[in-house]
Amino acid sequence: MPKVKINEDLCIGCGTCEAICSTVFKMDAEKGKSVVIADECGDCDCQEAIDSCPVNAISFEQ
Repeated sequence: MPKVKINEDLCIGCGTCEAICSTVFKMDAEKGKSVVIADECGDCDCQEAIDSCPVNAISFEQ
């Protein structure tokens, strides 16, 4: 399964990805941005998180 990555320069810290897939994404209080905390999506839908990001900061690694 492909891994997800977050472009920190684009991330605005809205928290949508964590709300959709808290297994993989978590808000970093110090950075005010989301970070990836797991290598695989498991039970959540990473594609939905990618599609729901308002600034397109999340993608699958190539």
